[in-house]
Amino acid sequence: RTLRECGCSDENIIVRYVPGTFELPMGARFFAEHTDVDGVIALGCVVKGETPHFDYVCLGATKGISDVMLEWDMPVAFGVLTTLDQQQALDRAGGRLGNKGDEAAVAAVKMVRLQRE
Repeated sequence: RTLRECGCSDENIIVRYVPGTFELPMGARFFAEHTDVDGVIALGCVVKGETPHFDYVCLGATKGISDVMLEWDMPVAFGVLTTLDQQQALDRAGGRLGNKGDEAAVAAVKMVRLQRE
C-alpha cells in the first residue's frame, strides 16, 4: 500500500521471502545481482530470547544489508524490527508506535529518487 501511495505501480513491486532475518542480506544480494530493480526493502523481526542468538542475528542482518547496499550501489531499506518482546514488535508493526515497514518503504523510495538526481 505504501509503495503505491509513493507512486510505484503493482507491476514494479516484487515480493520475495527468505527463511529468516539472517538471510535478508543474501536475498537483497540476489536482487542486486539477478534482477533489474531500483531498490530493496528488507523487512523482518527478531524478538530477543534468553540466549545471545538475538545479538548475532541482528548484527549479521544489519551489517550484511549495509554491505549489499554499498557494494552494489543500490538502496536497501532496513525495515527489521529488533525488539525485546512480542508486544514491542506489534506496537511497531502497525500498532500504537506506527509501522516501521511503511517507514522503510518511504525511505527506499526517497533513496531511489535521490540516487537518480
